[in-house]
Amino acid sequence: MRVIELSGYGGPEVMQLVELAKPGIATDEVLIKVAAAGVNRPDIVQRKGQYPAPPGASPIPGLEVAGKVVAVGEAVRRWRVGDRVCALTNGGGYAEYVAVAEGQCLPIPAGLSEVEAAALPENFFTVWTNVFDRAKLQSGETLLIHGGSSGIGTAAIQLAYHLGARVFTTAGSEGKCTACETLGAERAINYRVEDYVQVVREATGDRGADVILDMVGGDYIDRNISVAAYDGRIVNIAYQRGAEVQVNMLPVMLKRLILTGSTLRHRTAQVKAEIAHALEARVWPLIANGKVRPQIAAQFPLEQVAEAHRLLEAGKVIGKIVLTV
Repeated sequence: MRVIELSGYGGPEVMQLVELAKPGIATDEVLIKVAAAGVNRPDIVQRKGQYPAPPGASPIPGLEVAGKVVAVGEAVRRWRVGDRVCALTNGGGYAEYVAVAEGQCLPIPAGLSEVEAAALPENFFTVWTNVFDRAKLQSGETLLIHGGSSGIGTAAIQLAYHLGARVFTTAGSEGKCTACETLGAERAINYRVEDYVQVVREATGDRGADVILDMVGGDYIDRNISVAAYDGRIVNIAYQRGAEVQVNMLPVMLKRLILTGSTLRHRTAQVKAEIAHALEARVWPLIANGKVRPQIAAQFPLEQVAEAHRLLEAGKVIGKIVLTV
């Protein structure tokens, strides 16, 4: 099969198209013939040598795919050869075939293409486990999302809006802000010209945000504490501006805040299966009826993966970049 292999660590040029044998499958795995694979920030971090695959996982990049099941392990009960699925992988998505644990697969929602379905797993698993499981966002509460035009941001806006939350977000251009508001954000704040702390406080009568989803870090950490509501929950899923900061913790105590964070790739297959079950019950119906849709920014054939990474790193896309295989 054709795969994208890392010849070393560094820029997009280290990704090389090579031929390798198809992966074998464990008794609880399925083999998927990949039609499309999502491109994500963790792929870039892995390419740079800063996010190694978990023990036993494929070193090939790629954390989400969509395609058709072509083989099943002896213990697999749900899936059959020929089923159309999308899946959260532990690695190996940039390839023509990938082995995935049964519980990390989901049916492709009705009405979605394989390209659209490949943009679902990484973002929707991440949003659900962080915003709804860890931070326990409730209908009627206020959510502030940093990076609202990203794949994760566009997923979070739509889910929170359709599940009854009030949504604010930050983005880096007027075009991105308009896109976020079209998806359901009450107010998208251009962080280059506005202070999101001031805007959210004014819009909420100085109450602040009940939940904050942050992938920026750095100076945003202290500002998030400032804009959080009493009993607020702040979840960090990345630190693009840095993870080491000096913070005044007194407001955390006085406001009874919860500061938390998580990664997804290193969690167990059982945990990922539980997230998949929740998504199928709560989110897949919203996708099937057209209320929530993955936002596709661009498509590239597998052999143009370097161009896909360059575009994502440029920070100019709204939504997801997908590789077609």
